[in-house]
Amino acid sequence: MYRILYQFPLSHYCEKARWMMDFKHLEYEVRNLFPGAHRLLSWWRAHSSTVPLLKDGKEWIGDSTEMAFWLDARYPQNPLLPNDPLKRSKVAMLEEIADEGGVHLRRWIYGEILDRPEVMNVMLDSYPWAVPVKEFLWPVLQQGIRQLYRVTPDKTPKALEKMLAIMSRLEQTLVDNGGRYLVGDKLTLADIAAASLFAPLLAIPGTPWESLTNRSPLFQQVYEDTLRRPLGQWILRLYQEERESKDNWR
Repeated sequence: MYRILYQFPLSHYCEKARWMMDFKHLEYEVRNLFPGAHRLLSWWRAHSSTVPLLKDGKEWIGDSTEMAFWLDARYPQNPLLPNDPLKRSKVAMLEEIADEGGVHLRRWIYGEILDRPEVMNVMLDSYPWAVPVKEFLWPVLQQGIRQLYRVTPDKTPKALEKMLAIMSRLEQTLVDNGGRYLVGDKLTLADIAAASLFAPLLAIPGTPWESLTNRSPLFQQVYEDTLRRPLGQWILRLYQEERESKDNWR
């Protein structure tokens, strides 16, 4: 079966999709779509305006959550969601909470990093045709990102506040479950979602966000606070011990 995952290299939702595919030991090819123009394909094939977008044989699946349920139904090995109804419901709920946190993180973090040259390089160096003209493309892309994700001075502080509240909620769930996984005693979709969607805060070596080390004072403070707290240490541990394949990170 031939599978293609269409993505943005810097997207934490695409990292969530890559991790799900790798967790199930599925072979796939990664193709980078250009932001903005990606909608032509995603809407045509999956009636979605977002990535990741998965082509699995003749089927197209948009949205990382829909992808999780599709993968479990199509490929039951290494299930992302438990069979037990109560655990399954809790995993689905926590995945939804983590997804919401990812939205707030994306808005806040773009407000902190979008003017950094290393972000321009990470986002545009994946497109060979764009490299020679990236300094001309970048201002247009910056403006498009700000509009798409509503990255504005009045919204980014609220996004940080909401992001931190969700992190605390996930952290308390983790602690209440013994500190190793969010639900039960094995990795689930809830863990993959929480770890991947908050990983950009930690600049984990080898990930698409490893270059995010030239931080503003506020970003540095959030980074240090996240690194000290149980949730941050847990994310680092999952990447070290549970993130089996890293071949498709870029």
